[in-house]
Amino acid sequence: MSIENKIQQLLTDFPSELDWEAKYKKIIEKGKKLPPMETNLKTDDNIIKGCQSQVWLSAKLDQVNGKMQLSGDSDALIVKGLVAILIELFNGESPSEVLKTDLIFFEKIGLKNHLTPSRANGFSAMVKQIFNYAVAFSYLLNKKN
Repeated sequence: MSIENKIQQLLTDFPSELDWEAKYKKIIEKGKKLPPMETNLKTDDNIIKGCQSQVWLSAKLDQVNGKMQLSGDSDALIVKGLVAILIELFNGESPSEVLKTDLIFFEKIGLKNHLTPSRANGFSAMVKQIFNYAVAFSYLLNKKN
């Protein structure tokens, strides 16, 4: 499924008419379904700076198909759900596709206006880290070719 299709699915999952209590429940449910992150990846190198709660993100590049493989976790339920949304969106995508993604849809589903300032900062830090991984992987792929 393309990133655009994944975005459309997220917009369907979080319609504007849904109240915020219901949206938070959906976010938490996504976090509960997030596959567990390997313990050896929960290192200081993978901690996202700027988050109040602990958040880990790890990425590797599949050398065969050039796709990003993401994993993540958090010790806070809502934040873990946000991690799950980002992984759902970007996992298995090429670095170039990740870098072309317009993240305006996060505003459309209301995340930007309804997250506390500290959660919004943490969410921005998570997005920035995923894009940093994509930049680094793009460099590696271009250097390889």
